[in-house]
Amino acid sequence: MRPPPRVVAALAALAVLVSACGDDWAEPHDKPTAVGALGPDFLAPSTTPVPEATITPGPGSWDGVRPSEDYRVVLLTTGDDAPTQALVTAVQEWADEEDVDLRTVVADHPYDLVPTITSALDMAPDLIVSAGNDLIDPLAMVTASHLSQRFLVVGAELAEPTHNVTAVDWSGASFRGEGLGASSTYDPASFTPARCAAAIRAGVAAVLNDLTGIVIWLS
Repeated sequence: MRPPPRVVAALAALAVLVSACGDDWAEPHDKPTAVGALGPDFLAPSTTPVPEATITPGPGSWDGVRPSEDYRVVLLTTGDDAPTQALVTAVQEWADEEDVDLRTVVADHPYDLVPTITSALDMAPDLIVSAGNDLIDPLAMVTASHLSQRFLVVGAELAEPTHNVTAVDWSGASFRGEGLGASSTYDPASFTPARCAAAIRAGVAAVLNDLTGIVIWLS
């Protein structure tokens, strides 16, 4: 007899966790820091963005920042649409270039979404990066209960993020969930390799500099 879907989802999430979480992540490591500095036009001088604020940094003002050694990141993703896959590729390429310890967990079905987020949380990474619009509403349910875990949403945003959730968006993206859906300017073609690469780098640079709980708008 086939087990109920919820049981299947739980087992799948457990399998992802067991396979993805190596022994090295069980060992303590130093708190990650930013190597390098943000450009002067990333944030206006003497400005401290309030939660849920939107900032528009100067193009490339994040390029001088990279994570310190042994930065542990979980890529949380769902969907095989072109925008999501472009984001996934950008995150993977960034991790390779910066020698980031990247693990990936994938939600294959709608009933996998929350268990997959839970699996990512159980891995206790320095950062969870989300790619895929279907994750937005489940993240809105979960993130407020895990304020010590930092999240970065690329190519979308939560409607009411807590201070641990940072997002990177642009005209052509802007999916917000909670029935709000995509903006009228949503354009899958805007998810270019260059735009997606900028999104992950700008978002991580902000998180490493403790600029969290905000939306970074790429012009």
